Amino acid sequence: MKLWGGRFKEGTNALLDQFNASIGFDYKLFAEDIEGSIAHGKMMCKIGVLTEEELAQIITGLRTLQGEIEAGTAPLTLENEDIHMNIEALLVEKIGPLGKKLHTGRSRNDQVALDFRLYTMRKTETIMAKITVLLETLYEIAGSGVEVIMPGYTHLQRAQPVRLAFHMMAYFQMFKRDYARFADALERMDVLPLGSGAMSGVNYPTDRMYLKELLGFSEVSDNAMDAVSDRDFAIEFQSAASILMMHLSRFSEELILWSSTEFKFIEISDQFTTGSSIMPQKKNPDAAELVRGKTGRVYGNLMALLTVMKGLPLAYNKDMQEDKEGLFDTVETVEICLDIFSEMLKDTEFLADNMRKAVEKGFLNATDLADYLVHKGLSFRDCHAIAGKITAYCIEKDSTIEALSLEELKQFSEAFEADVYAAIDIETVIENKASYGSTSRKSVLESLEKANAFLKTL
Repeated sequence: MKLWGGRFKEGTNALLDQFNASIGFDYKLFAEDIEGSIAHGKMMCKIGVLTEEELAQIITGLRTLQGEIEAGTAPLTLENEDIHMNIEALLVEKIGPLGKKLHTGRSRNDQVALDFRLYTMRKTETIMAKITVLLETLYEIAGSGVEVIMPGYTHLQRAQPVRLAFHMMAYFQMFKRDYARFADALERMDVLPLGSGAMSGVNYPTDRMYLKELLGFSEVSDNAMDAVSDRDFAIEFQSAASILMMHLSRFSEELILWSSTEFKFIEISDQFTTGSSIMPQKKNPDAAELVRGKTGRVYGNLMALLTVMKGLPLAYNKDMQEDKEGLFDTVETVEICLDIFSEMLKDTEFLADNMRKAVEKGFLNATDLADYLVHKGLSFRDCHAIAGKITAYCIEKDSTIEALSLEELKQFSEAFEADVYAAIDIETVIENKASYGSTSRKSVLESLEKANAFLKTL
């Protein structure tokens, strides 16, 4: 008979057993379940429900079970539905009827809420550590790319010259926000649900503050009904993971473009590329493409959980069993993507000469040509029009702005003088960016200094 089957006259249909069971995926929570059970046992001993001797037997039995589950020798069954009831049933087999006393003062609802929350908190910390590695990698690349000049793009059209360091630090800011999002979510996760019972509390004078200390939580939940039915922490985790993957996907897209013959700004290591089964010349950026592709499944996991939760009345509902598989998948996806991405970046060669040559085409100094005329007293709108006409003239002549003679420039405005060539020199164009947060050397070095200070806090 099932552990909950006392009021039932018939056994459940075998098909329902299969449909209802979650042991196929929630076995991943076994360590958290055993940790929570030991803490619960210690608390029940503290309030006199268990004796010291009983507690010792229970802890020994649970630790033995943990070793067996880790070794893959524990007989986990569909009949016992989930990891929580499997552990309880196996504990009873090991230590006898005493194992049944452990569930006193506890519901599977608050037990599951605890295990899932502990798991998500720990995986959040793991992902934050992996984001830190990526941030450190970006910082190193940016530090070595201060003097590397490349085109900056808008609409995927060459727009203005920037430093490679500046471009890399733009991604540093994205992943820094991702780190902060996970850290912020972790703060809200850090609330103990155990002791809430099924949904209204328990009939024992439990010491939840003691449980909080044993399990390392910062706070105890204030409302039992909310505690057992809350999955906001999992939704926040999935949301932060989705935004992180969006950033990884954007970066992947640029690496894919940059590695193409049309750009040839980077050379991704052979270790993170593959070949074609038919075209021997191909070197495909599969690692970056897979990161880009796997972003969609993480989005899907977020939407699935939001959809599960959107129509549920309080408190616990069986629908909430669907909260775990997607999150487990997101954890595995995000972890491998961060690992692959950091290693791929470390092993990617940035081709500075090709980047610099690309800056020479596309009229990236046209805005500065207009600003030059502004300093000569013309209105910006008139200057913009003049610079546009000069660009069109250069396209027709297959020339660059800096290659035009002063006489040619004066055809468009008498305000041009010999000092125009210094004003539209690419290095000058970059250094003329005087605003805070710009691509000038001074600003980029300041951003690197701030990034270094931030990394030291992690």
